[in-house]
Amino acid sequence: MRSGARGCGLSDLSALIKAYDVRGVVPDEWDEDVSRAIGAAFAEFVLTESGATAVVTAHDMRESSIPLSRAFAEGVISRGVDVVEAGLGSTDLLYFAAGSLDLPGAMFTASHNPARYNGIKLCRAGAAPIGQDSGLLPIREWAERDRYDRVPDRVGSVSGRDVLADYAAYLHSLVDLSTVRPLKVVVDAGNGMGGHTVPVVLAGLPLEVVPLYFELDGTFPNHEANPLDPANLVDIQAAVRQHGADIGLAFDGDADRVFVVDENGDPVSPSAVTALVAVRELAKGRGTTIIHNLITSRSVPEIVREHGGEPVRTRVGHSFIKEEMARTDAVFGGEHSAHYYFRDFWRADTGMLAAMHVLAALGEQGRPLSELAAAYSRYAASGEINSTVDDAAARAAEVRKAFEEQDGVTVDELDGLTVELPDGAWFNLRASNTEPLLRLNVEAPDAARMTELTDRVLGMVRA
Repeated sequence: MRSGARGCGLSDLSALIKAYDVRGVVPDEWDEDVSRAIGAAFAEFVLTESGATAVVTAHDMRESSIPLSRAFAEGVISRGVDVVEAGLGSTDLLYFAAGSLDLPGAMFTASHNPARYNGIKLCRAGAAPIGQDSGLLPIREWAERDRYDRVPDRVGSVSGRDVLADYAAYLHSLVDLSTVRPLKVVVDAGNGMGGHTVPVVLAGLPLEVVPLYFELDGTFPNHEANPLDPANLVDIQAAVRQHGADIGLAFDGDADRVFVVDENGDPVSPSAVTALVAVRELAKGRGTTIIHNLITSRSVPEIVREHGGEPVRTRVGHSFIKEEMARTDAVFGGEHSAHYYFRDFWRADTGMLAAMHVLAALGEQGRPLSELAAAYSRYAASGEINSTVDDAAARAAEVRKAFEEQDGVTVDELDGLTVELPDGAWFNLRASNTEPLLRLNVEAPDAARMTELTDRVLGMVRA
């Protein structure tokens, strides 16, 4: 039984349905017909796997998001499954809806990608992740075939449900900001979904919010909604200094990540934020396990242990973090990319909740953020440096050979190549899954040693 007409072509969706989500250029790589087929496949998957009879959807501000999400809903109801449309929202709002309503979910967004892109982030009921090894493969195969043996006994229905107020109330139940000292906060939404959620979540609190680019605009007229790129932090850094603000918060396009800037306009590393939030979660006394990926600062596991916690190191990527959180019942997890995961938020990532923790930590004491964050920043880090190479595996093997026989050096390959040196310096070299790139992260006890090691490894990678 066909679910809809073929559009861009459904014979091979492997380039569109990637390891963690659906992502591609519209309409060149996918369109409404493809979205309709993916919707039907998703409905068949969740109905077959768990008996789910409804799914919840949300979408960001991109021009293509509404038509793609509506076509997806048509595919879902064609398989006899209902759709609850949460409408305009951030990705973590969709996770809230999937968690609180106990429904599988689909978020239409391309996150920080340029305007011509769009995508779908899928999850099970309770916001449990769906990745290539945990559902995306059969979903892709069904969508490619676009034909089913089962004949539904009904057509599903579509209804709307506004969950923004409930989402804000739930976040307030996890972090109380009502009694913090007055703070001036610059927020750069990057014309993304933070402009929709921040005004509701931070309303009525002792915070003076200075908004940057709150207008929802999927063409991103001011800068890319990707605060991982330092070029996209220039405006918020200038605004923090200009307004004498206590803190700056920069969200990515779908507002599931947040970057923090101190009162001097200097970035606070995601590793320092991870350590700060981990300490706050450990202080609740409801668990001891904290997840961190292998390229966060070594200060994270050190600080976790100092506060009675048990750090668990994982590969890079949200599916690995979420799997380890479920396996270990971890209370919190953090990544170098500024994704932060909370057990109290269905183990999903939410930039807003992480931002509220930082605001609470700052507002509950009198020191400026630069001093507060300094306690969680112990080493010098390079940040992620990308190199285009012809043969990533060969270059990594050459680097390993150059280091592995040195005294006191340890090497592991949990995710790429990680080399730890006897003086406390270390680096990780990982190949991109989608591009001919090697990604290098270096950390050392001081800036001079970090620069020296970075230059040495890059010299081998780029030779």
